[in-house]
Amino acid sequence: MNDFASNNGVHIRPAQHEDIGLILDLIKALAAYEKAPEQAKATPQDIEKALFKPTPRAHALICSVDDQPVGFALYFYNFSTWTGKSGVFLE
Repeated sequence: MNDFASNNGVHIRPAQHEDIGLILDLIKALAAYEKAPEQAKATPQDIEKALFKPTPRAHALICSVDDQPVGFALYFYNFSTWTGKSGVFLE
């Protein structure tokens, strides 16, 4: 995927290995917002294994505004045996 930049300072790019700490911080911030900080148990090793191994199980995008990270999207592909079609799950 290519980077996406708009003229209003919004920039979306694929997550890189060096974003692991940022991704975990954003996960913890979301968990705190949802009043469930104890449920965010992902470790740096979990994120590395899921996103950055040769065959990743999921993918992530980082969104920045004026060069400041503000969020991320995590997605993975799924498949429905009932419909015989693939799809994507987005968090």
